Amino acid sequence: MNIIAIDIGNTNITIGLFLDGKEQFIKSIPGSSRAELVSCLESAWQKVPIAENSKEKKRDGAIVVSSVKPAWTELITNIVRDSLGEKIYIIGKDIPLPMPTWLDEPDKAGTDRILSAAAAYAVVEDAVVIADFGTAVTIDLVDEHGVFQGGVICPGFEISAKALKENTAQLPNVKVTKPQGPYGKNTADAINCGLYYSVIGALEEVIRRYAEQIGKWPQTVITGTDAETIKDDCAFIDNFVPHLVVKGVVLAYQKYIEEKAASEL
Repeated sequence: MNIIAIDIGNTNITIGLFLDGKEQFIKSIPGSSRAELVSCLESAWQKVPIAENSKEKKRDGAIVVSSVKPAWTELITNIVRDSLGEKIYIIGKDIPLPMPTWLDEPDKAGTDRILSAAAAYAVVEDAVVIADFGTAVTIDLVDEHGVFQGGVICPGFEISAKALKENTAQLPNVKVTKPQGPYGKNTADAINCGLYYSVIGALEEVIRRYAEQIGKWPQTVITGTDAETIKDDCAFIDNFVPHLVVKGVVLAYQKYIEEKAASEL
């Protein structure tokens, strides 16, 4: 199975190349960098082998996308069509979600959340919490039967810092990093501590409440751009896995291919 797996987020577009199911590379690119996106996709597609017995020399692979930003879905669609002469397959539209959900409005849940959850559950095979630290912070629960139950959504570091800057007269904009201590000696450090520790505290509290709901403490996996910033101060998490959504895209496509093959027997 050869696949270019693409995770379109609110800030970055992450592209992963998998040949025979094995990861070759995963790269995050700002969605505004069209030239870099074109270069990365062209380079990745050239590595996909030509299909056997293909008279048209078509490559034996697929380009599969998860997206939370429709404008960038159109951007990637156009790049893939114009530069590669191919089409994309969209998770939730062309390819089913790889996990059942128990939600009020399942069609409105971000596919990135469910793909991350499916990738985590495929490894844990038990109740698991998936926390994704990006533009927004999502903390989701999968039960022991592999059903996506839902979760919480909070503002990410950048959004929170921007809100403080824009809604006060004198507070500066701060890029959140791991603090040197539990409190700041100046305004910028105080904001940094506040945003940093509030997210860690929220994560631990949400997991505790999930544990009370399901009767046991679930394993916890964190992912996303800002997850690496906080992971060393989260003794209650089990794993930090970069690019979990991309791995969920691969899982969804693999399940789709297997189910399609089985239905044709």
